[in-house]
Amino acid sequence: MSPVVKYVEPSGILDGTKASEFRQEISESVEKGAAIILIDFNDVTFMDSSGLGALVLALKTVRAAGIKLYICSINDQIKMLFELTSMDRVFEIYPNRETFEKQVLAK
Repeated sequence: MSPVVKYVEPSGILDGTKASEFRQEISESVEKGAAIILIDFNDVTFMDSSGLGALVLALKTVRAAGIKLYICSINDQIKMLFELTSMDRVFEIYPNRETFEKQVLAK
């Protein structure tokens, strides 16, 4: 039986105004029994420090529940933000959803 994967797809600008909505979606995914959460940044154009903070809190929530969290499809701005804050070492990041599915779900 394959694990339950929840895809979270934020869009637009991930900042303070969207951070609580984003955290709520992650919490609901945890409560509904997801075994793996993939945050697909394909439609996110910009993320600031509030968005990054929400992501870190989401990671803590997910890890506390014993769930795996992955990220895919980040743009150059988000990649630079992750590298500057060393978050690229904290999160498992895949270039796109297809690569994630091949490398994680096909195991």
